[in-house]
Amino acid sequence: MLQIEHISKQYTTGDLTQTALKEVSLNLRDNEFVAILGPSGSGKTTLLNIIGGLDRYDSGDLIINGISTKEYEDRDWDSYRNHTIGFVFQSYNLIPHQTVLANVELALTISGISKSERRKRAAQALDEVGLGDQLHKKPNQMSGGQMQRVAIARALVNNPDILLADEPTGALDTETSVQIMELLKGVAKDRLVVMVTHNPELAETYATRIVKLRDGKIISDSAPFELDTTSLNAPKYQNMGKSSMSFRTSLSLSFNNLRTKKTRTLLTAFAGSIGIIGIALILALSNGVNIYITDIQKSTMTAYPISIQEESIDMTSMLGSVTPHNTDKLNHALDGVYSNGESVEKASQAATSIVENNLTAFKKYLDDPDSEISQYVGENGIVYSYDTKFSVYTYDSDDVLLNTDGSTLSEGKQAAKSAMGDMTHMSEAMGNSSETTENFEELIPGSGEAMISTAITDSYDVLYGAWPSSYDELVLILDENNEISTETLYELGILPSSAYDKLMEKIADGKKVKLETESWSYEDICKQDFYLLPACDTYEKNENDTFDSISEDKAELKSRLQDAVKLKIKGIIRPKEDAASASLSAPLGYTKALTDYLIDYTDDSAVVKAQKKDKKVNVLSGMTFDPGDDDNKVADAKTYLENLGVSEKAKLAKEILQSVYSNDPARASQMMAMGEEELASALDSYLQNPEDDVLLSIYDNYISSGSYDDNLSTFGVVSLDAPSAINIYTDSFEDKDAVSGCIESYNQSAKKADQITYTDYAELLMSSVTTIINIISYVLIAFVAVSLLVSSIMIGIITYISVLERTKEIGILRAIGASKRNITQVFNAETFIVGLCSGGIGIAISLLLLIPGNAAIHALTDTTDVNAALPAVSAIILIVLSVLLTLIGGFIPSKNAAKKDPVAALRTE
Repeated sequence: MLQIEHISKQYTTGDLTQTALKEVSLNLRDNEFVAILGPSGSGKTTLLNIIGGLDRYDSGDLIINGISTKEYEDRDWDSYRNHTIGFVFQSYNLIPHQTVLANVELALTISGISKSERRKRAAQALDEVGLGDQLHKKPNQMSGGQMQRVAIARALVNNPDILLADEPTGALDTETSVQIMELLKGVAKDRLVVMVTHNPELAETYATRIVKLRDGKIISDSAPFELDTTSLNAPKYQNMGKSSMSFRTSLSLSFNNLRTKKTRTLLTAFAGSIGIIGIALILALSNGVNIYITDIQKSTMTAYPISIQEESIDMTSMLGSVTPHNTDKLNHALDGVYSNGESVEKASQAATSIVENNLTAFKKYLDDPDSEISQYVGENGIVYSYDTKFSVYTYDSDDVLLNTDGSTLSEGKQAAKSAMGDMTHMSEAMGNSSETTENFEELIPGSGEAMISTAITDSYDVLYGAWPSSYDELVLILDENNEISTETLYELGILPSSAYDKLMEKIADGKKVKLETESWSYEDICKQDFYLLPACDTYEKNENDTFDSISEDKAELKSRLQDAVKLKIKGIIRPKEDAASASLSAPLGYTKALTDYLIDYTDDSAVVKAQKKDKKVNVLSGMTFDPGDDDNKVADAKTYLENLGVSEKAKLAKEILQSVYSNDPARASQMMAMGEEELASALDSYLQNPEDDVLLSIYDNYISSGSYDDNLSTFGVVSLDAPSAINIYTDSFEDKDAVSGCIESYNQSAKKADQITYTDYAELLMSSVTTIINIISYVLIAFVAVSLLVSSIMIGIITYISVLERTKEIGILRAIGASKRNITQVFNAETFIVGLCSGGIGIAISLLLLIPGNAAIHALTDTTDVNAALPAVSAIILIVLSVLLTLIGGFIPSKNAAKKDPVAALRTE
């Protein structure tokens, strides 16, 4: 039962107010066919819209089955229309891009009915109106009568209490009109049907009750329904039930709408994708450049790790303290002669910049798996270097024994240096002295069980042989021109030492020297053998149970080399073209396996075992390390002198003579001219029955007992807990900065003696790189921001146009119970689809453009190292970003669509 009590409605336009209904009261039965007649402007359509919940009354009340609507809000009216009202319109108001079945299903979808159930009920409703075989047709494929039948099926599918028909036959011919009226008459048997019409004949023929309106008032009622209000309960507020639309339904509506406008949709998606294409290409290029920069950073970090030495010079602070001479900041007038202490200050700065680092404590910190620094260490890890002491000997083509450190050739060098004078000193000052160049270098170890790091293997080509796989294998390192310094070739015995001596003689005589380029096959070079002699093997036990050095005894050295480890050249390598981390400087490289072998071998040697057995007595001299008093010093001096050989006695005699005759150079020179045996004999004569004071003086001035630690170091003993150097490798500048920060944090918590000073060469050389990269990033971000803004504005405009085009559809959806939120959801779904298409098209086009784009990059940069590539994650993010941007761009138009008046929307064509 529907009660209309004193309903009034006015419309105000500017200063004009028009009254549509004036205190209209009407009671309608649960099942009757009511026809409302009246001229245009009488208020009949307004009354119908108020009954249907499409329009709001200003005063009065609308009561349905005892439920008052006076306090209804939007969501209550939406539920009321969906569950209680069914609409049939003159112009059918079917959604053209949906099938007949989907149009009928729509009301059930908003009611939250399951898919299978709504399919069944919609098909049944269409069958009841005679369209059971037309389920999958579109509205434009049907006649007017058929479309009106679809509208009636849609109105009835949700089994509403009230069916409202607004001029249902107005657009139909007579025969079809009769069919529709017969259908509505049948519907009125079990529910209330209210029809607005201008055709009194149809009303008289089919309606059971006719209500006439004029000027907003009821002027007649053919079958009024009077209620006994005293027996009725007071009206109450109650919601009619759930009313909602799933996002899937919204997607379906929007997708079908877009399918009817394929060309425009594709053009819109393409236009929206332009910004995505720009961003994708920038990201692809940026990613390619970043990969290239990352590779450069890795190689740079390989060449310039954070290097920490036992004794370190803080180059960073030294260079930071050096400032150019600035005449603008003088502290005196230019009126006289003033001193400038910059050179002294720089010398002082250099002296105070030399510090000792406690690497034992720092290694504990680095080895702690919980230390914060571990997360920033790169692929090459942390490399500990140890000061293993060893010599490597070889034989040249004349079978002459050579020490590969160049000491065998030193006499010829000295003669040449004397001839070249200041030029030689200049060369040494510039770091070109071969005497300070080591010919052997440990290769960076790899991670896990790999003997050599990929930073090395990736930077060098193997020209012959293979990389070392055993501790006794070497690799020969050529420069980019397959060359090795001639001087190095002499030192390594590949060129004969006799030729070197002749060469030095020519230089000493002031003759011009021009060397011919010589060459060897890889096979011949690899035949050169080298013999490893650890420092501990240069000591031999004597009859006094002390140890003597045999380093000057060539015969004994040759004997020792027979049992020495033979080192073989396993391969020959050359830096790859444009290799940024080809950082090996020595001509021969060995693996960490050789270092480990040396450490273990030295620990097991006789001299080391003897020294470790008695930590108080020096195994080289037999003296105690800490005599304690003068008596022990005298006793140690006697022991020391008794154990001296002829050469050692002669050497000590010279030292004493230089001191005694320091004021008589002529006498000193005469004495120094004596041979070794004469000097030794003179010392023996001098020390026959010496006084204790003489022995004490000799001990204090000429004898050093040394120390236990110094002896072990001389023998080549190293502790794995006390490296001589630590190199920390990172893969990027950011990680390098983070490691520097971790070291600063370590220094803050460590004792002053344990604090670490180091030189950050990468920071010194590459300090401006980060700034440049940041500037480029900011420019790209600004460009991207403009592209995104343009895309958002464009999508907003397109969505607004779609709202205008689908205004009638908005009215239809509101009429069948869709809420404002559902309308917003429909257009959000449309922008979602457009955004998804835009993102997909943008990514697809970008990937296609990268093919010629990379070809252009390679041609312009003349390198294939830079390749623009869009990461999969970035592609997904861009598609998501495209969807988000279209949703944001369409947000305002979608909200405006939800605010549209459903009555006005239904009138839109």
